[in-house]
Amino acid sequence: MEWHRYGDLKRAAEACASFIVARLEEALSGNEHATLAVSGGVTPKPMFEALAARRFPWRRVHLFWVDERAVPPTDQRSNYRLVAETLLIPAQVPNENIHRIRAELLRDAAARLYAEEIRDFFGLEPGEMPHFDVIHRGIGPDAHTASLFPGEPLIDDREGIAAAVHVEKLAEWRITLLPGVLEAARNTVLLVAGADKAEAVRATFHEPFEPRRYPAQLASSRGRPVTWFFDQAAARLIGPD
Repeated sequence: MEWHRYGDLKRAAEACASFIVARLEEALSGNEHATLAVSGGVTPKPMFEALAARRFPWRRVHLFWVDERAVPPTDQRSNYRLVAETLLIPAQVPNENIHRIRAELLRDAAARLYAEEIRDFFGLEPGEMPHFDVIHRGIGPDAHTASLFPGEPLIDDREGIAAAVHVEKLAEWRITLLPGVLEAARNTVLLVAGADKAEAVRATFHEPFEPRRYPAQLASSRGRPVTWFFDQAAARLIGPD
């Protein structure tokens, strides 16, 4: 695990975008296409904009989502909508490369269809996990990641691919990738910004491994490459570089 701290979100987001592009280029050097799963929220918007500005063969990248709110794709809260407006449309990503969560459907059906699409795309046998070239995630002030919040029983699930979860504190449903998928990624990047995340970052790095309490600790539980990008405020409690 490695981490990098920058003075503000813009610089952290640009560095994160550069890192993602480099990992995708590595994947494309030996394959016809690469795979990238992204998260939503406010923080990654400048990262998506930085990605869209790169001269990069996006026609060779297949885009997936780490999680999604149970809303239509036109809803202001939709993670798909954010990525469409800031990356997919500006970068002219082909429609056939876009694998969104059909969150306008009944939540369990949306999760099942998304898991089936992932299995079909990766050609998975029963029990196999997909290996995304890059998974991008963030964390919340409570140390949640993807849509796996503290106390969620699915944090212990290493067999499923995607599921609907009810976020009690927000009184809303979401569809999320599950830990087995997150931990199988060839590369994981986390972009974290804001003083309200500082304590969650400290706990993720320094508290005993308790992912039921600190779900963001899932990032480093299987020994695969994990790279964090922070702004100064988010990293203020984890010590010097």
